[in-house]
Amino acid sequence: MIRSGRIVTIIIIGGLVAFGLSGALISCQKSRHEVRAAAKKVIYHCPMHPNYLSDKPGNCPMCGMKLVPVNEPAATSPEALGTTPGKKEHKILYYRDAMNPSYTSPEPGKVPDGMDLVPVYADETGGEAGEVKIDPTTVQNMGVATEVVSERDLKKEIRVSGTIDLNETEISVVNTKIMGWVEKLFIDYTGQAVKKGQPLLTIYSPDLVSAQEEYLQAIRYLKSLPEGMTSDARKGAEQLVESGKRRLLNWDIPDKAITALEERNSPGKAMTIYSPSDGVVLEKMVVAGQNVMPGMPLYKLADLSVVWAIANVYQEDLAYVKIGTEATTEVPSIAGRTFTGKVQFLSPVLDPSTRTAAVRIAIRNTPDRLLKPQMFANITIQSPLSKDVLSVSQQAVIHTGPRNIVIVSLGNGRFKPQEVTLGMGANGFVQVLAGLAAGETIVTSSQFLIDSESNLKKAISQMGGMDSTMPMSEQPNDTTKQEKKQAPKENQQMNMPGM
Repeated sequence: MIRSGRIVTIIIIGGLVAFGLSGALISCQKSRHEVRAAAKKVIYHCPMHPNYLSDKPGNCPMCGMKLVPVNEPAATSPEALGTTPGKKEHKILYYRDAMNPSYTSPEPGKVPDGMDLVPVYADETGGEAGEVKIDPTTVQNMGVATEVVSERDLKKEIRVSGTIDLNETEISVVNTKIMGWVEKLFIDYTGQAVKKGQPLLTIYSPDLVSAQEEYLQAIRYLKSLPEGMTSDARKGAEQLVESGKRRLLNWDIPDKAITALEERNSPGKAMTIYSPSDGVVLEKMVVAGQNVMPGMPLYKLADLSVVWAIANVYQEDLAYVKIGTEATTEVPSIAGRTFTGKVQFLSPVLDPSTRTAAVRIAIRNTPDRLLKPQMFANITIQSPLSKDVLSVSQQAVIHTGPRNIVIVSLGNGRFKPQEVTLGMGANGFVQVLAGLAAGETIVTSSQFLIDSESNLKKAISQMGGMDSTMPMSEQPNDTTKQEKKQAPKENQQMNMPGM
């Protein structure tokens, strides 16, 4: 009886133990599922506003930037260990700031502005030396822009100031070769427009009257010679007529006036002086009734159909200016109009006060003569350098002392620094002599961040890790390490929505 009671007691105790073990197993499995679920749950935040948290992906309502995950999968998960079945192991080399790649740490954490450090894996440093792979989100945050290397014509544009001036080859001075008095002025004020052959004034000259009378007498004498006169006498009379006519021509009497004198057969009292060219009166130096002497200037005329633009070019740009180089001129007071011309003259000496040389450009004026002398002008001289040469934007080149570097985009977030040999530059572009080929894609903005990331990874790959030989600008100090160690505790105490 006692034995059977003991057996019953043992059975009851065994059942309780079995029930407890099964319950513990169920509880353990439940706890494991909860841990996995918590590990899979990701919290997102804005890189620019770290205090904004969300349990769903999306965009920041304050700046519109894409939200990025804050917490990594649980440390016990294969993803966190980088040992996903069937995939290559991802070894974390170090952590860095997404916005400042030179800010690094061997441990996870946050930067002083609150942004999480991102891991850099060993396989990201693979490929050729210096090649770098950056997460697409980071590339977007960095504002990376690219362009395709291509061939283009390079033209050097020299923008200088200048003025509109008179065309010196079209300036004429009207004077007289006889002594007399001004009887009448047909053009009597400065700035008046004249046409070639238009009468300017009339002059009474006693010498002119005498010369006309002598010419007419010579003609009458030649006509009065009898038929039987010797040839020598007739030849002498013809020479007198020719001498009288030549005297009038030397006084600038036109042929039509001499013909009219012959038909009229009487000397004229005054001589009319005509305009030698089209233009405007720049100066009028005579008035009615004034006594004039031989050689005295009466009018100064200028043809404004073609004017000059005088540009002042600095000495460092003179090598690009040649005779025949095209140039465009804009005058602020004539909005929307551009005047084209070619360089006709380059001054052989510099202005000692401004260190510039005068360049002369001939421009055809408008029919209504909009271009006026002494107007201020903006002049652009376009000097062709080369045609169809391989070139890139000047902003894409990183100048590092004797070396010039561009960042080549290899696709899928992969970039590689490439040393190039440069030639001449113009209009924001520079010729590439070696190092690139047409069709390659290069980075034109934020390339200095990628270059610093590449230099950092190259140093790590050569050293096998971070040590004291790393440049101080790329090696975190003790204070940074201490901040990174304390950061996870702060993360654990943060109240996150949806947790």
